[in-house]
Amino acid sequence: MVDMLSLLPEFDHDRFDSRHRLVLVAVQRAKHLIQGAKPTGTSKFTKETTIALDEVLRGEVQFLTGKEAREALREAKRSRETETERMAAVTGEDAKEIKKELSVYVDDSVKPAAEPESEE
Repeated sequence: MVDMLSLLPEFDHDRFDSRHRLVLVAVQRAKHLIQGAKPTGTSKFTKETTIALDEVLRGEVQFLTGKEAREALREAKRSRETETERMAAVTGEDAKEIKKELSVYVDDSVKPAAEPESEE
């Protein structure tokens, strides 16, 4: 079986330890492009997946492996949790303030009048 990566002139065997890693990096970059990230440079391709693969093969996309990657994931998770906690605290204070302001306009203590029973 012919190694498909050896057919690509831009492929750097020292950069990727396997085809699997190349695919994973290209997939992640394609997700970023689909979500609105700008391409790193000009490309002759139009599809996000092909642009992503082209960028990865040209070495324009940086990625982490091993311990560095695991530490980066932990740090990102900590950042998200901190941001979520901060937003929850702000939202709670804002909700109390909004409810206080709306209480001037809406009085929940008044019960609606009972509807008269219809005669049949």
